[in-house]
Amino acid sequence: MARNGASSFIKLTGQWLVYALFRSVELVIAMMPLSLCALLGKTLGFICYYLFPSYRKLALQNLGIAFSREQNLAWRKQIARKHFQSLGANFFCGLKLPLMSEASVAKRVTCEGMENAAAVARAGKPLIYGICHMSCWELLTQIPSLFSFGQKAASIYQPLGNPFLEAHVKRRREKLGYTLFDRTKGFNAPMKHMREGGGGVGVLVDQHAGDKGVWCPFFDRLASTSNLGALMALRCDTVLLPLALYDDGLARWRLVCYPQVNSGEAKPTAEGVTAMMNIAVEHMIRRAPENGFWVHDRWKTPDPDFLLAKYRRGVILPTGYDVKRLQPFNLIVRSPNWLGDACMALPAVRALKKGRPDLRLTILAQSNLGELWKLIPEVDNVILKDKKDGVGKVARRIREAGPFEAAVFFTNSTRSTLEIWRAGVPLRIGYRGSFRSWFVNVILDDPHEDGPPWHHAQRYLHITKICGAATDDPSLFATPPTAGATSLKLGICAGAEYGPAKRWPLERFAEVANRLSAKWPQIEWSLLGAPKEAAMGEQLSSLLTGKHQNLVGKTSLTQLIQELTQCRLLVTNDTGTMHLAAAIGVPTVSIFGSTEPILTGPLGPKHVIVRNHVACSPCFKRECPFGHYDCLTGVSVERVEAEVVRALS
Repeated sequence: MARNGASSFIKLTGQWLVYALFRSVELVIAMMPLSLCALLGKTLGFICYYLFPSYRKLALQNLGIAFSREQNLAWRKQIARKHFQSLGANFFCGLKLPLMSEASVAKRVTCEGMENAAAVARAGKPLIYGICHMSCWELLTQIPSLFSFGQKAASIYQPLGNPFLEAHVKRRREKLGYTLFDRTKGFNAPMKHMREGGGGVGVLVDQHAGDKGVWCPFFDRLASTSNLGALMALRCDTVLLPLALYDDGLARWRLVCYPQVNSGEAKPTAEGVTAMMNIAVEHMIRRAPENGFWVHDRWKTPDPDFLLAKYRRGVILPTGYDVKRLQPFNLIVRSPNWLGDACMALPAVRALKKGRPDLRLTILAQSNLGELWKLIPEVDNVILKDKKDGVGKVARRIREAGPFEAAVFFTNSTRSTLEIWRAGVPLRIGYRGSFRSWFVNVILDDPHEDGPPWHHAQRYLHITKICGAATDDPSLFATPPTAGATSLKLGICAGAEYGPAKRWPLERFAEVANRLSAKWPQIEWSLLGAPKEAAMGEQLSSLLTGKHQNLVGKTSLTQLIQELTQCRLLVTNDTGTMHLAAAIGVPTVSIFGSTEPILTGPLGPKHVIVRNHVACSPCFKRECPFGHYDCLTGVSVERVEAEVVRALS
């Protein structure tokens, strides 16, 4: 208790000292002419542009989002410098203005478009202004007579954390009868002010609204936006009027009231009005870009749930807006290295792509998987790497394809994480593993839940769920119908690069094929496998008596996919080809040995698992430590034949 009391005393003392410093500056400002205040602030703002690189970087980043499609870097730097000068001038003027009379301040303000507000007031409806942090926004509390039209002026505001400073600033803002409503205390009071007290309200509409906002375009980039102004306007049966302040010379300003925001909907909604309000604010800023508020992180990336499917208010586009105009949210996904694992990651990739309409999804993968990922419609770009490529080389390749806002890892290696970290991707999400915790800023522990263990596909989906994806969509696991329905072509994949503990004996594959060919001579077998398994393919071919073609090691990945689509069924070990067949909708009869189908079985309902469960299975070994492979040899030819016949029928 004593420690907490001492801590509170120190905090209050620090806050009082800040307040005392503020009052001292205010005292000096009080003795200066307003024009000199503006000139001093403008000079200090210019100096601050160079003294505070983090804010300079943020301003240039925001200006890049807003104007990079139409203005070069030199123009954006010029606007950033002018913005810092405007901030400085208006900050010092904001200290001076409350010490002046309303009449003296009003002489320095030119009004424009106020007939838009006058018409609403004449109709007997409350005035609701959408206001922004533009120019000297503190000026509004000192000139209520210019825009209130007989109504009691008020604003909803965020209180300062310093209680001494908050009380002082609040007194200054309320000296002319201007009412301030603390947004942390809810909105019943401002609603009552409008409905019963004959008052108008100003609502800030240009700040990042976090989890409670509507995601809608702002300069063609999705931004979380408060719908409060639109909601209040609809509930009070009035309109939302954009109100802007601009610099109009040294210590002079222009107050502009724009026409009401029209959502373009037959029945206006708060979300639709909010989306159009962003378009109006964009128009306001374009008139004088240096007066925008560029040192605020308006387009903040949520961490870690950067996908928007779970947000309550979701994504709203203005009426008639072309979604192709949206600036992309660039995401890079590190693919698993094995073909089977990559196929099991497909539902997760679909979940990511569905997560937000502006997502541009890039896959970083080993070169042997390039053909697969280029065929996936949800993937916009593929970056390929070889095992011999150094970390720096891969990082350069990522930077050249970016910039990327976020990265998702479907691998566990430190090296794959280091490549993306070196490329400067700010948000990196993946499971914990080895030393990668140093380079991942959203670390997930392996999921441990009651009940059966998770399939690999579910583990990948769990990552996307943390990112904000909706993972309960059945379409994530959807596969196309089998293409080769008119033929009786069957596939055999008798290899497995993992090791002999996954390989059912070659002679048994041959015997199943020969028995079925004897029953149905029209069967044509297609032997499939990886390049390193070419010798196995020749051996299997020599054992077959029916029609067949040996394609083991002779197809590219694209050709393998084309061949699989012509197969009615694939008889296979637990291989990448099995997962590839499942991904494109080809049924399988899959023989499992040392591995576990609950974890890595083919996805979908059209598959049959054949296994001989022994005491030591699953061991996940590449070779049987006992040398007799009972989990495989216990699977009989008759059993596999029966399952194939059943599947075909």
